[in-house]
Amino acid sequence: MKKLLVLLVLTTLLYSCGESTSSKDYKDKSLSIDERVDALLPLLSIEEKVAQMRIFHANIGAKPDEKGNLKLSKRVIKKLKLGIAGIKNPGEHIDPVAAAKLNNELQKYIIENNRWGIPALFVTESYNGVDAEGCTKFGRPLTSAASFNPDLVNRMWDVVGKEARLRGMHMCHSPEADIVRDPRFGRMSEAFGEDTYLTTQMVTNAVKGVQGNYDGLGAGTHIGAVAKHFAGYGQVLGGSNFAAIEISERTLIDEIYPPFEAAVKEAKSLGIMASHGDLNGIASHGNKELLTGVLRDDWGFEGYVVSDSNDIARLFYFMKVAESPEAAAQMGLEAGIDIDLYAEDSYSYLPEMVKKNPDLEKLIDRSVRRVLRTKFILGLFDNPYINLEETKKGVRAASSLELAKEADLESIILLKNEENVLPLNKNKSTKVALLGPLLKENTKEMFESAVGNNNIKFIAEKGFHLTNEKGGAPKLLDRDPKAIAKLVNIARKSDVVVLFLGGDKFTAKEAYFSNSTLGDRATIEPVGAQDELVEKITALGKKVIVILKHRRTLAINTIAAKADAIIDTWDLSEFGDESTAKIIFGEVSPSGKSPVTIPRSIGQLPYHYSMKEINYKKEYLFLDKGRIYPFGYGLSYGKFEYSDIKVSSSEITPSTEITASVRVKNIGKVKAKEVVQMYIKDEIGSVTRPDKELKGFEKIELASGESKTVSFKITPKMLEFTGLEMKKVLEAGDYSVKIGTSSKEYLEAKFKLKK
Repeated sequence: MKKLLVLLVLTTLLYSCGESTSSKDYKDKSLSIDERVDALLPLLSIEEKVAQMRIFHANIGAKPDEKGNLKLSKRVIKKLKLGIAGIKNPGEHIDPVAAAKLNNELQKYIIENNRWGIPALFVTESYNGVDAEGCTKFGRPLTSAASFNPDLVNRMWDVVGKEARLRGMHMCHSPEADIVRDPRFGRMSEAFGEDTYLTTQMVTNAVKGVQGNYDGLGAGTHIGAVAKHFAGYGQVLGGSNFAAIEISERTLIDEIYPPFEAAVKEAKSLGIMASHGDLNGIASHGNKELLTGVLRDDWGFEGYVVSDSNDIARLFYFMKVAESPEAAAQMGLEAGIDIDLYAEDSYSYLPEMVKKNPDLEKLIDRSVRRVLRTKFILGLFDNPYINLEETKKGVRAASSLELAKEADLESIILLKNEENVLPLNKNKSTKVALLGPLLKENTKEMFESAVGNNNIKFIAEKGFHLTNEKGGAPKLLDRDPKAIAKLVNIARKSDVVVLFLGGDKFTAKEAYFSNSTLGDRATIEPVGAQDELVEKITALGKKVIVILKHRRTLAINTIAAKADAIIDTWDLSEFGDESTAKIIFGEVSPSGKSPVTIPRSIGQLPYHYSMKEINYKKEYLFLDKGRIYPFGYGLSYGKFEYSDIKVSSSEITPSTEITASVRVKNIGKVKAKEVVQMYIKDEIGSVTRPDKELKGFEKIELASGESKTVSFKITPKMLEFTGLEMKKVLEAGDYSVKIGTSSKEYLEAKFKLKK
């Protein structure tokens, strides 16, 4: 009887166990995502679980053979036996259709060669559109920030999401939500500028765009975003990649966190990438308070956190905050890192570590659950493959190419236009010299296409290169007097000179971990003989227009002083020179505004418009006062008159809102767009406060003589800051609202916060 009772108990236990796992099939589409994850997770061995926490790069052996068919190395075959969280950049160097075919084959192999048929995430990045061959090439994020047009950014990233999915990708290690204020930093152009509010608007719209407003994920039309680098990455000391970060907790909360918080709460970013750096001495990849406390407990983030390249292992051998590689793996796991990017010496140790410390499996389950959930959200278990016919039709569609041109035209900034030298008259017979080291091979062709008549004769000559354009650490070339003399001679024989100056992908780039790879700079003046070229050509008495192309802010003192006109293009799309020509010849009025402050010298750093008011007290010996151009600055072929600033009430309370408005009139002769900007200043605070903060902007278009009243809501939330006790506060007192054309030119009104 006792034996029978024991048998019945065992049978009941086995039945109930089966009921909790296998009775619900993770392949059942009628179940919720959480139910499907709950059904799948218990089936996995510890080795299979850890495989779902690792990403490797396709360059280790997942590529097409000479016939375009999938070819896997022995190393990759071994990795895929247990499944994998994801693979970075498969098919990045082949055209979209070939990539879609390759990725279908790769996904099929992965599904068929792990026990549970778990698909993989294929991951890309986006700095000029999808970072892969054959996709639409947009301007870089800092370029698009100059448009001050969030809807435009949303539409650009919508194309990025669609084109990436059509080539078989599922996640994007972009956009960057970092605030970048140090032009020494080689990765500056990957983010959206120096301002918290502008970056927040741009990041939110980028995430929504690339994810298809989240609905595009399960529909299979878009990819998931991974906002990065959480947090403070752009604040590295000396602008040097991998350096320490020294930033106050108050600045971190009030200025660095908001773009990330909005990406999580408002845009529902599927992923977050941790920062290379540290905060208050705590390495971000081992910072539980940051990655679990702030990100998940405070903000409610439900997606996965991925390490930056090899950074969990670096807790041991670089950051030196872990005693061993295994300790580094445990530190990252406990902090909340769900996926290990690339490393062979961190999460690979987890299966053995669990044998010694079984409690770690709970944390592993937590991470694997997040990864599997992401794969279900993306619909990969039910629809893992790409329709190649859709790829053929959808990538580089005519509408996408036109959008790239539209974005260029809205992002180009007119910094200087002495005596209205621009726009040039394309109906007047003119010989135009296109000269300088940033000239492209097809620049002349693009200018001729944009102008479209025979009145303008172009001659193009690059003259010299800035660097040897080789290796991870390019070398500056020696001054070439013959090349300079040739350019000056061409300029002498021309009516107008257009100089293409600034920097390129070799003078501002990511400084990878290897000591042989550099990308940050110790100075911010234009490199090489560019200033000399400006001085010699402007001395000829010709009209000189400078086209700035660059990926970091440059101290353009000589250019600003000598050139008749300056057009700042940052790093535009593949059609950038065509768009620039349209601006020069007046087809479109420029409407971009600078997303950064342009300093005179590296010695002024840090220098951004929203610094504390006390930072502006003293100037420097032997240096002209202030910056060259302020944040939010940009001229137009129109002329805008601001008047009649008003606030709907002179008082606001913690439970009310007020409206600030201004009248804007185009008193110029052409239709033009203007970015109306609203800044707020807290006149007296319990802690030292920013000089002013951007809290709203609107891009409007006005015909000649047309006017419009532009209104902004002022909410209590806009007035919050981190107070004396490190908590968000609203302080009663005096505030001013400033509405105008830049952070330095505006009308002003006053109001009070009363409690």
